Amino acid sequence: MESIKGMVFNIQRYSIDDGPGIRTTVFLKGCPLRCLWCSNPESQNPCPEIAHRESSCKRCGRCVEVCPVQAISLTEGAIRIDRNLCDNCGECVSECPHEALKIFGKEMTVDEVFAVVRKDKDYYKVTGGGVTVSGGEPLAQAEFAAALLKRCQEAGIHTCLDTSGYGAQPDLEKILPYTALVLFDLKHMDPVLHREYTGCDNELVLRNLELVVKNGTPLIIRIPLIPGHNDSDEQLAAFARVAAEVAKGAPVNIMPYHRYGTGKYKMLDLPYQLDDLKPPAEERLQRAKEIFNSFGLECEVKI
Repeated sequence: MESIKGMVFNIQRYSIDDGPGIRTTVFLKGCPLRCLWCSNPESQNPCPEIAHRESSCKRCGRCVEVCPVQAISLTEGAIRIDRNLCDNCGECVSECPHEALKIFGKEMTVDEVFAVVRKDKDYYKVTGGGVTVSGGEPLAQAEFAAALLKRCQEAGIHTCLDTSGYGAQPDLEKILPYTALVLFDLKHMDPVLHREYTGCDNELVLRNLELVVKNGTPLIIRIPLIPGHNDSDEQLAAFARVAAEVAKGAPVNIMPYHRYGTGKYKMLDLPYQLDDLKPPAEERLQRAKEIFNSFGLECEVKI
């Protein structure tokens, strides 16, 4: 198990949004979905990626000089990265004197990640916290996720899986034995609109939700509330029926749309398709909560 490696793009300590108590959230790189509202575009590609922060760049040209494949150029006073040429070696990151370049994604062993996780074991014990494996999509790195959660479980650390539910059932089955709680995202109940907004339909998602329920693992349904996409009363009622019937009355967390990750799209030279979208109004959030409550569901808006 110690030699199993995963591609990690962030380890966030003192997290309070990814399960109970104070937690450490391990973000794994790679996701089969392409949600229009994704706030972590650096999580999608399973490989390391060079990111460039224009506001920190002094156009010194040092990165152009050291790039071994000549993927970086200084054109019209701005740094350009040819993503087709770039092999994400990281030479430019090491040489940038202004920290305008960084690399998203680092290969780490279970031992290396656990060494970070265990630092806050006392906080977990006092607050009822633990470790959460998130993404990207952890099912895309099922062997690593299972090994890490197993290590944490053996150390007496509460374990949580944060998943979109889009992954092979055998991969989910590898992880569930070492998972004390599942945070299960639902994006949309209409399979056609689910494909339009995420790139995939939701048949596999719902099958995996049934698998979690059958396994008896405690779960929380999490719904990203996206204005104009999945926030109508009709769509919220569809979510609520699934939570009440399929998920056997599991509590619901509403995750309001936000724009915090839009800057990372620019850093990765990616388009952001919801540029004019604004976060939902407080009245809409309260209406959503009322609908879930009307189905007898416990519901919390996570701001």
